[in-house]
Amino acid sequence: MMEYLSQLLPIIIYILLIALIILLIIISIKAIKALNKVQTVVDTVDKKVHNMNGAFDVIDIATDKLSTFSDKLINIIAGAIEKVFKVNDKKEIEEPKKETKKLAKKEE
Repeated sequence: MMEYLSQLLPIIIYILLIALIILLIIISIKAIKALNKVQTVVDTVDKKVHNMNGAFDVIDIATDKLSTFSDKLINIIAGAIEKVFKVNDKKEIEEPKKETKKLAKKEE
C-alpha cells in the first residue's frame, strides 16, 4: 500500500502543477489582451486631450486676464473707500485741535 501511495502522490502533484501552469498561462494571456485594450483607450484619450490643448490655453489666458482685471478693480474700490475714511479721520482729528485752540484763547 505504501509503495502504491509513494508512486501515486508524485503523479497527482505533477498533474496539479501542470493544470496550475496552464491556468496561469491563460490568465496572463487574458491580462495582456485587457492591457492592450486599455492602452488603446489611453492613446485615444491622449490624442483628444492634445487636440483640446489649444482650447485649454485660451481658457487659461482668459481666466488670468479676468483675474488681473478683477484684482485691479478691487484695489481701486478699496483705495477709494480708504480715502473716504481717511478724510473723515483727518476731520475728526482737526476738530479737537481747533477746539483746544479756542479754549486756550478764552483762558488768556
